[in-house]
Amino acid sequence: MIGRLQGRLVHAEPPAHLIIDVNGVGYEVEAPTSVFFELPELKQELTLVIHHLVREDASILYGFRSFAQRDLFRTLLKVNGIGAKSALAILSTMSSAEFAQVIQEQNVNAIVKVPGIGKKTAQRLIIEMKDKVEVSAITGGDANQPQASRFGIHSEAESALQALGFKPTEASQMVKQVAKDDMSVEQIIRECLQLKGAG
Repeated sequence: MIGRLQGRLVHAEPPAHLIIDVNGVGYEVEAPTSVFFELPELKQELTLVIHHLVREDASILYGFRSFAQRDLFRTLLKVNGIGAKSALAILSTMSSAEFAQVIQEQNVNAIVKVPGIGKKTAQRLIIEMKDKVEVSAITGGDANQPQASRFGIHSEAESALQALGFKPTEASQMVKQVAKDDMSVEQIIRECLQLKGAG
C-alpha cells in the first residue's frame, strides 16, 4: 500500500485531481480543495500523505498535506453513508479543527452546507464522530499527545507554511511565536505571513 508520495507536480486540475511524477511514474491523486491552496508551481517538488483505496474495479490514491487530515478522512470513511467523495467534500469545506468544533457543537446546519450531505447524514455524523473527532481529526490519532488540539492545529499550520516555501525549522519557529490557544490554522498562517512581511 502507498502511504506517502514525494515527487514533481506535473498536473493540477481543481477541484480534486493531481498527477505527481515520482521517478518517471505519474501517480494520479485525488485531493481535497484545501490542498490546492498550498500547491507549489508545476514541475516543483510536492510531498503528500496518501490514503490508498483498493476496490475490485479501481485503485485510488487520496492525497493530504498532513497525517491529521488523512486520519480524519479515514475516520469519516467508517461512518455509515459517508464515502470517499463525501469525505473529500467535508475536508474541502472546512479544516480538521473547524470540523471538530462543528461536531462538538452539534451544528447540523454547518454540516449540511457540505455538498452531498443531507440532514440525516449530518445527524449521523455528529452521533458517530462525537467521541472520535478530538483524537482522530485534531491529533492524528494519538490520544496521549500533550496539548492535543493545539498540537494538531500547529502541525497543519507548519505543513502549510512549508508548502509555501519555508524551511521546516523556520515554519515551526514562526508558528510557536504567533500561535494562541483559540486560533485556527488559517489565522496562524495569516499571522505568520504578516510576521515574515514585517521582518
